[in-house]
Amino acid sequence: MTQIKLMKRPKPADYAVTFSRHLKNPPPYMNRVRFIFAIHNHQPIGNFGHVLEQAYQESYLPFLDVFEGYNAIKLTLHTSGSLVEWLAEVHPEYLDRIAVLVRQHRIEIVGGPFFEPILAMLPSRDRIGQIEMYSDWLKKRLGANIAGLWIPERVWEQSYVRDLADAGMRYTILDDSHLRCAGIKTNALHRHYLTEDDGRTLNVFPGSEKLRYLIPFGPVEDTLEYFREVAQKYPQAVLVHGDDGEKFGAWPDTYKHVYEEKWLHRFFDLLSENSDWLVTTTPSEVIDSTPPLGKVYIPDGSYREMTEWSLEPEQQIEIEKLRQNLEHDDQAAVINQFIRGGFWRNFKIRYPESDEMYCRMMSVSARLHKSMQEGWNGSDIELAREALYRSQCNCGYWHGAFGGVYLPHLRNAVYQELIKADNLIDAAMDRQGNWVESQTADFNFDGKNEVRLSNNFLNLFVVPHRGGMMYELDVKSIAHNLLATITRRPEAYHQKIFHRHDPNFDPQGRIICKQEGLERRMQYDWYPRKSLIDIFYGYDATFDEVRQGRVEQHGNFIHSEYDAVIRKKPGRIQILMSQESTAYGAPIRIDKGVTLSEGSNVIEISYRLSQLPKDYQIHFAVELNFSGMPGGVENRYFHGAGGPKGQWFGNLSTNLDLTDGTEIGMYDDWLGLDVRLRTNRATDFYAFPVETVSQSVEGFELVHQSVAVQPHWRFVADGSGVWSVDMHIEVDSSVAEHRELAAHALLKDAAKVLMEGAF
Repeated sequence: MTQIKLMKRPKPADYAVTFSRHLKNPPPYMNRVRFIFAIHNHQPIGNFGHVLEQAYQESYLPFLDVFEGYNAIKLTLHTSGSLVEWLAEVHPEYLDRIAVLVRQHRIEIVGGPFFEPILAMLPSRDRIGQIEMYSDWLKKRLGANIAGLWIPERVWEQSYVRDLADAGMRYTILDDSHLRCAGIKTNALHRHYLTEDDGRTLNVFPGSEKLRYLIPFGPVEDTLEYFREVAQKYPQAVLVHGDDGEKFGAWPDTYKHVYEEKWLHRFFDLLSENSDWLVTTTPSEVIDSTPPLGKVYIPDGSYREMTEWSLEPEQQIEIEKLRQNLEHDDQAAVINQFIRGGFWRNFKIRYPESDEMYCRMMSVSARLHKSMQEGWNGSDIELAREALYRSQCNCGYWHGAFGGVYLPHLRNAVYQELIKADNLIDAAMDRQGNWVESQTADFNFDGKNEVRLSNNFLNLFVVPHRGGMMYELDVKSIAHNLLATITRRPEAYHQKIFHRHDPNFDPQGRIICKQEGLERRMQYDWYPRKSLIDIFYGYDATFDEVRQGRVEQHGNFIHSEYDAVIRKKPGRIQILMSQESTAYGAPIRIDKGVTLSEGSNVIEISYRLSQLPKDYQIHFAVELNFSGMPGGVENRYFHGAGGPKGQWFGNLSTNLDLTDGTEIGMYDDWLGLDVRLRTNRATDFYAFPVETVSQSVEGFELVHQSVAVQPHWRFVADGSGVWSVDMHIEVDSSVAEHRELAAHALLKDAAKVLMEGAF
């Protein structure tokens, strides 16, 4: 057996000096190492301005300030289009500085799909379109010739290659774990490879997982020691760091470490001092000077953590336990390369809300593509294409270490862009005046048809075979989906919250709760938090039992398949849905109609219950949810009859148990929106917030997701066996529309003043 003699490590006080001096004059056996320092900066569509500004001040700007002072070091930089648009508007001077460094050949700009979508979500036309649009933008603004792309979240599918090559891309960066899954051994991961699909080729650089964790979290000397080890073992090695730029200052506790304690300065110092054997370079320089090490076909996947987050919670817990058990196993490195997580597309199964956004996006994409094929063009079509591309930004479609799909403002931003795109296509086709239409199709790709009702004010989508529920309600004038809700479900990390006070529980990391008592706020739903959910409670069920989910259900209509027919009259269209099922152990029939008229902002809803057993005590409720109207602030509140200036019932986080009324309203001053629910008979109303406990970069937090409103009725069935109610949902966005008109008038007046001043 070969014996390996370990060198004694220098004392910490002398380590940096001793090690740095040793490598300034490398021994003759040391090979030259080329280092690609690739940084990826991104902020999602819909993120708050103060969050972007904080990331800029804590990460993007100080990193650039430090980098500019090291003339011999090269950087490979990717900035997502959603972030770069904000920079262009708020901090154009930052982009001016980047452009200078591009001209000096110190920065190579990496392109990609403009608005950072997961490429697996997109049809080929949108993949290519996004990449080409961003390459053109970067060329015009920064003078950069784009040869490579960043793969958002490193979610890879081999079929991408032909689209990426057709969009003009020569290379990309993936994690080394991607190539390990292809059978590439660790000792062959220090150069780039060539991959192919449909006769098109692409160079692939393996990003080092070890460097991702060393930079910037380990001592700079440890990083340099790793470079030295590679240099001794692998001739002409190319090492790649490809990871988030936000970890250089914007992640918790990193600003002090990276800048105040000067980690980044010391790292650049050591790179500069050892430049005779450790050379910073760029992917294009490597491709132009060095052939690929071989050809490879890479299995579908992403970085390790992402593949695990796509699993169901119990599977996540199992794989985490497996990895912990392997930590002290001598064969861990061998076994780990064969452990696979899940498949990214299954986030659309774990989170039906993600699938709803995806399916809506695909519908808009298809409509836009069809309109362009039919010859529609012009500025509205181009703006619709940009809005579609923005809606494809990945962050609201999945969930892992950060908020993702659990963040309402990200979901709202996706729908806002989708509704804008639809509106712009209507404008391009010169669709004016009052109108109403229906469309029946498999909108969500589940093999069954859904129904869409639309007029010039509203879009609403109904799925008859899932309890006849309404799952999307778009207010066109403000581009807002009132049903961008989410259902509360278990997550693997919830175990950390439940057991955080257990001394025998090992949470594998810090547990930070942004609010107290989160374990008491954890609640899971057994049905979707959508609208037109038909519920039968026990006659004596209480409000607290209902809002806490502790109430027994006495019917099975929620998951029943309703039959549906479309009925049309001049200027009016109705979806009439019917189902015979059971409640309280007896057969009952429900007929419910949803009607939309041309030029109307009112949805008419009618319910007829029949075959009711005589003298049965019935407690019937219809749940409606409204999202994007946050709770906890005074300018978003419940009101009674008389509109926003009428009776005030509290902000939208208030628990309400109202009796014997006919109207409840919700007003959101920020949206300029008033939503009123009226009934034609005496009604009791439950209303309560739907909140999730989810994971964010700063810890675990309570997030307001929607307002649940349940009109409900207690009655005893009479001899006719029939009971009915009519409801109207009025969606009034006149406040927002008046504000928009006023803003346009101000802009027009300002432009007139400027023109007069010019003469």
